[in-house]
Amino acid sequence: MVEQLDERYARRPQEMLVDGGFAKHDDIERLAPTTTVYAPLPKPKDAERDPHAALPDDSETIAAWRRRMGTETAKTIYKERAATAECVNALARNRGLQRFNVCGLDKVKSVLLWYALAHNLMRMLELAPGLLLSVPTLT
Repeated sequence: MVEQLDERYARRPQEMLVDGGFAKHDDIERLAPTTTVYAPLPKPKDAERDPHAALPDDSETIAAWRRRMGTETAKTIYKERAATAECVNALARNRGLQRFNVCGLDKVKSVLLWYALAHNLMRMLELAPGLLLSVPTLT
């Protein structure tokens, strides 16, 4: 995904919030030079082990990620993910985007793109209600 952002916008995000289970060590190490990754740590197999302590086979980058995720700052930043991503997913389900009545990947992608456009327009109206009214019309 970061490569797509870089390709489309010629820049990479400075920070990235990642769902639990999707943060792979290889990805964290690859992104480390340009992007700070905030992802929950997996639960340790040993319940007594501190999940924020580096493991013997961790690289310096992974050890730094573990330490970072133990800080209050990282915990606060990661809470933002739930307030943004989960809200969007819940709104999609509440608006009926649960099951697709179309066949084929291209048609499903079209439905999702239309939904994303409608969602973004509704958010724009909610956050900046006067914005659409101030756009001059072509007559």
